[in-house]
Amino acid sequence: MLIVDVNEVKAHEITNLKVLFSENATAGGTVQFGTVVLRPQARIPLNGMGVHVQDEYSIIIKGSVVTGVGGSTYRLKKGQATLIPAGEAHWSFNEGKEDCEIVWALVGRS
Repeated sequence: MLIVDVNEVKAHEITNLKVLFSENATAGGTVQFGTVVLRPQARIPLNGMGVHVQDEYSIIIKGSVVTGVGGSTYRLKKGQATLIPAGEAHWSFNEGKEDCEIVWALVGRS
């Protein structure tokens, strides 16, 4: 078993994104698991759209976020979970007044 203390993982300076695990977890597949804190008015990626070769699973732990995917915009709040399929361009922006905390996993298919 691997255990990671979130408080001991160095975060990205602007978005506070942390990769907690990055392993070959399944036969031929991969998984990355982490957290991100979007401060008020923070956007990820900083410009343009993000695209992954893996499926992205996320759950909002605190606050809310606006996410653009496939030409649609979604307002997500604490307790909601999402799946963005591999290859689908997307972005997220915290238009709220409090931090938005998200736990995410990128799962690669074999």
